[in-house]
Amino acid sequence: MRKLKKGDEVVVIAGRDKGRRGAVLQMQDDGRVLVEGVNVRKKHQKPNPQRQIQGGIIDKEMPLDISNIALWNPATQKADRVGIRTLGDGRRVRFFKSNKEVVDA
Repeated sequence: MRKLKKGDEVVVIAGRDKGRRGAVLQMQDDGRVLVEGVNVRKKHQKPNPQRQIQGGIIDKEMPLDISNIALWNPATQKADRVGIRTLGDGRRVRFFKSNKEVVDA
């Protein structure tokens, strides 16, 4: 089980975009994460009429290393570390390390 999932609200804890929040759009196998509205770069794109893609300079979100983001804890209004524990019925769940609250029930 991974500590972060697609759709989680995360906050950047290191780098140029430190402090910015966004939702996880994609988890990559190499340990990188694509976060909505974070680490945006300019890309010069050629037009492709067959796919109805217009050319020009576009904004594109680039992936961040998973070590540079942390899960957002709405109860404490801060970034928080995540742990994994097994419940009595055998399910594995994620929990916040600061207040031991379960992330997803």
